[in-house]
Amino acid sequence: MRAQFVLSEIGVGLRRNLTMTFAVIVSVALSLALFGGSLLMREQVSTMKGYWYDKVNVSIFLCNKNDVESQPACAKGAVTDDQKKQIKADLEKMPVVQKVQFETADEAYKHYKEQFGKSSPIAGSLTPDQMQESFRVKLKDPSKYAVISSAFSQRPGVQEVQDQKTLLENLFNLLNGMNFAALGVMGLMLVVALMLIVNTVRVSAFSRRRETGIMRLVGASSFYIQIPFIMEAAFAGLLGAGFACVLLVCGQEFLVNNWLAHHIDVIQFIGWDAVLAKLPLVLAIGLLMPALAAFVALRKYLKV
Repeated sequence: MRAQFVLSEIGVGLRRNLTMTFAVIVSVALSLALFGGSLLMREQVSTMKGYWYDKVNVSIFLCNKNDVESQPACAKGAVTDDQKKQIKADLEKMPVVQKVQFETADEAYKHYKEQFGKSSPIAGSLTPDQMQESFRVKLKDPSKYAVISSAFSQRPGVQEVQDQKTLLENLFNLLNGMNFAALGVMGLMLVVALMLIVNTVRVSAFSRRRETGIMRLVGASSFYIQIPFIMEAAFAGLLGAGFACVLLVCGQEFLVNNWLAHHIDVIQFIGWDAVLAKLPLVLAIGLLMPALAAFVALRKYLKV
């Protein structure tokens, strides 16, 4: 097989179907960019889980005098000093507990003002005596929250046992939902790209039916006739995958490194190693997917 002939046929095919080839490149680029972005978002969520789950605490909120009438769990009265000492002693004896920290009402008030003082409409009317004292419990294994909950949720003086992990789960569920939505859009764009590839191959095969007929008469093999069409689709797909890689690299550099990392310092973002690891996969899919679609289309539209 002469490589020069194959390359010339690829160039002819691309020029004859320039607009459809451009549509294929754009569709493949967008679909693969969404695919790569979805993979990176999934890795980002996993990184965030590992980072935050290692820092979450179990909070044991204690009853104060304001909770006696409003909270059924505090009907027996506010927590006493003896009850606080007993709760702390019992916590320190438990093998699942790594660290216990007591937060006073004044400290809780100060932390609330620091975090929500400017955004909460009720911050100005709160007083320290309205805040709850609490124990912040660091577990050796965050999944052992049920052990703490069952041991202290019914204790006198305890208003609530709260697992911060459940609060983070809502955020991670939202991110996972966004990831599935991106995968859905990617799937739709992929279908559009495949349909464009099939139509491009079909039009290209029809426009060169005379040449393929002559090649068939002189004894050219089916693979020899089909290879220019397959390589046209593969070349267009590879260009689309290249643009998708550029989009992923630009997203990491400008969106993540230069903007998000500077404005959101409480999240550990994925680095270049994660992005670069996905680029070969995107290029491989961009090359093989159109080639396979073209091969299937040729079996139907180019009888040799």
